Amino acid sequence: MKFVTFNKEGKNKLGLYEDNLIIDLHNADATIPDSMAAFLQDWDSNLAKAKVIAERNTIDGIRADSVELIAPVPHPSSCRDGYAFRQHVAAARRNRNVPMIEEFDQFPIFYFTNHRSVQGPGQIRCMPDHFKKLDFELEVAIVVCREGKNFKAAEAEKYIGGYMIMNDVSARTLQMEEMKLNLGPAKGKDFCTVIGPWLVTPDELEPYKTAAKPGHTGFSYNLKMTCEVNGKQVSAGNMSDMDWTFSEILERCAYGTSIYPGDVIGSGTVGTGCFLELNGTGLLNNPNYISQWLQPGDTVEMSIDGLGILKNTIVAEACDLSLLDLKMKTS
Repeated sequence: MKFVTFNKEGKNKLGLYEDNLIIDLHNADATIPDSMAAFLQDWDSNLAKAKVIAERNTIDGIRADSVELIAPVPHPSSCRDGYAFRQHVAAARRNRNVPMIEEFDQFPIFYFTNHRSVQGPGQIRCMPDHFKKLDFELEVAIVVCREGKNFKAAEAEKYIGGYMIMNDVSARTLQMEEMKLNLGPAKGKDFCTVIGPWLVTPDELEPYKTAAKPGHTGFSYNLKMTCEVNGKQVSAGNMSDMDWTFSEILERCAYGTSIYPGDVIGSGTVGTGCFLELNGTGLLNNPNYISQWLQPGDTVEMSIDGLGILKNTIVAEACDLSLLDLKMKTS
């Protein structure tokens, strides 16, 4: 099943999506909560009710293009982002002329980003400092559907409620400034993380399931991942290229602490999945390579097999404050 959160007459509502139609779940069954946050609190029971509704095929749907889709999990209890694709990490380090770090192969890592800045399709509003090397990051995300702590990766599958496309929007100049202090990323990331357009339950992806890479626990999916900017493809990869699996990432997240329903966790960037990597590789191969960054008015369209298309437009937001300019004036 595909779950969406949509705005109708100023109110956010939870729905089932199929073939450009949305079934209002609470309207179809008043015992089903009207928000994804509440739905996740009793995942098994609510999922069973939603399956009954999906199988009826007798309820009129709302045309998806007649309402505003927002993030399928609009108010995550937290938002983490992982670092699962070795290809991306190795390329980024090669482009900086530093060796591959051996700890990548020892355990999966993640950082916390601003769960209050999670959004869905539509406009991404950015202030001037964000446009100093503004970047996309093509990723997959999961949502946690039950509480857990200190479990093994082999047990982790039951904690995954579904999968979404994620765009970890990044202001690279801000990010690199703070990471000189060996802390972050934070300010370069905290203004926007995009997820959507819907949450896809694992059963729909079963035909695409693939084994984990040798030495790893869990599984992945053979899902092609692409990103277009203004209609031109700039990135292509596959979810099956993940080295660390979501099962292993979840084991790490729940190590010594609890994960909760509504936690969103990203995979990290797929290989070739951002301008930072693409520009670095381009310049390494050709000193005359012209770097590209996101600009006001750009359209970013991410597509992942089975997970849909996530489309956003970059919008410039007026702001007189520039901490980067103040830093330059005082340095």
